[in-house]
Amino acid sequence: MPAASMIKRNLEKIKERLQKAASKRGVSPGEITLVAVTKTVPVDVIGAAYELGINNFGENRVQEALAKIKFLPPGIRWHFIGHLQTNKVRIVLPVFDLIHSLDSIKLAGVIQKEGEKNDKKVNVLLQVNIGAEESKFGFRQEEVSDALEELANYHNLKVLGLMAVAPFLPDPEEVRPYFRQLYHMFKSVKVPGIEMKYLSMGMSNDFEVAVEEGANVVRLGSALFGERS
Repeated sequence: MPAASMIKRNLEKIKERLQKAASKRGVSPGEITLVAVTKTVPVDVIGAAYELGINNFGENRVQEALAKIKFLPPGIRWHFIGHLQTNKVRIVLPVFDLIHSLDSIKLAGVIQKEGEKNDKKVNVLLQVNIGAEESKFGFRQEEVSDALEELANYHNLKVLGLMAVAPFLPDPEEVRPYFRQLYHMFKSVKVPGIEMKYLSMGMSNDFEVAVEEGANVVRLGSALFGERS
């Protein structure tokens, strides 16, 4: 795992790339939230990234996340970015600020019940299976509108935007149409009670294209911490 100096170098490169992508789109890089993906990344390395000014961290495995979070500063904003099983909702809600992966009405019902029980409003993003891939979770494009209409009635659930994992293609340019599609969907949502604040798309291999096409949240692991061993 990298030392602080390597993370610092990587972060500087990421900031430069974000600056270029943001200026192509005509927005400030300050409008883009970088979520550092810490799957398999040890506590001391996450701590080093936090010391460098990163405050948003994403985990996609519940048990691994909980084992690490208790050793890290309380000021960190934690994002749950993996598939959330309904039987893990109870332990995820007190710890995470934003769940990126609301991928079914069934899961929404469980989150709503748990939120109600604890008198808590849970911040979520609706996960869209933008490439209609069998291997991925999320709502198909044609299901999004009806899902949002229904979720507007879940009073302990606060939908704050959309998230997608685009198909993994060797050339990021091939992914551009998917990001563009999701951005159009994001901009066209007009459901009372639903706020389209965050568009979470783009990872280490394609984040510049995602930002150019409208992402305001990117989830970066290997670009920051190096390839996982």
